[in-house]
Amino acid sequence: MIAVIDYGAGNLFSVHNALKFLGFENRVTADPGVLRAADKLILPGVGAFPDAMNRLRQAGLDQAIRSEALSGKPLLGICLGMQLLFEKGYEFEETEGLSLIDGYVDKILAPALKIPHMGWDEVEIVNPSPLTADINSGDRVYFVHSYKAVTAVSNINLATQYGQLVPALVSRDNVHGAQFHPEKSGGVGLKILNAFGEL
Repeated sequence: MIAVIDYGAGNLFSVHNALKFLGFENRVTADPGVLRAADKLILPGVGAFPDAMNRLRQAGLDQAIRSEALSGKPLLGICLGMQLLFEKGYEFEETEGLSLIDGYVDKILAPALKIPHMGWDEVEIVNPSPLTADINSGDRVYFVHSYKAVTAVSNINLATQYGQLVPALVSRDNVHGAQFHPEKSGGVGLKILNAFGEL
């Protein structure tokens, strides 16, 4: 069973419905006990980094997520949920993240381009991972974000170009993060969710 983590800041039911379409049992939950019982975790998210971390802490979900991920349980962060996997974020103020992947999250600096980065964009494979097995460079996915991860190239599986290299899919061991929305990215996004579900 895949637990889709509900902390009041997620695009929960699109993710739930995509997993259901793919045939994966999943449950939207805010219960740390359900997280412990689940086989895999998905951390969705839309909104601001500090508010999201505050919500996770207030619900006692930050420690539950860290504990389960550090035990080896597969975890996928989506959009803001991907950003929360890093050590720190600089949206409005410096805020500690979940520290599951080395690096930080900062504003996209692309003065000639519209921010937020919104819409369909091509990705390129940087370092293959289990989630990119059925993905090709040139495939297009759907983004909505103003901030990006800054991390070692070794942690980047897919990237896009938006005035600079922007990590699109990252991983460290069993922890994965998609800056784009796989649940809104058509067949390409479903391939990534399916690969995660089959880990």
